[in-house]
Amino acid sequence: MSFIILSWSILISQIAIAVAMILATTRMLRGPRAQDRVLALDALYICAMLELLLFGMRTGTVLYFEAALVIGVLGFVSTLALAKFLMRGEVIE
Repeated sequence: MSFIILSWSILISQIAIAVAMILATTRMLRGPRAQDRVLALDALYICAMLELLLFGMRTGTVLYFEAALVIGVLGFVSTLALAKFLMRGEVIE
């Protein structure tokens, strides 16, 4: 019984995160300012990371957890670079 509940809750979570990814993508494409687009990109990489984690839980393989870690690190660095570019106009001083 608990396996069925866990499997359905993971499926519902994956659907909810997919909807959040669609909404973040529309905000990234339609954002009126560059700051809105950066925040939408930040939300998009976090949703992608969570989607990979849920898929790894569903299949039981460790490979997806490592991919989620790489996406998290690269997304954090890209968000910092974009924020610095928006504040100062240059990334490398």
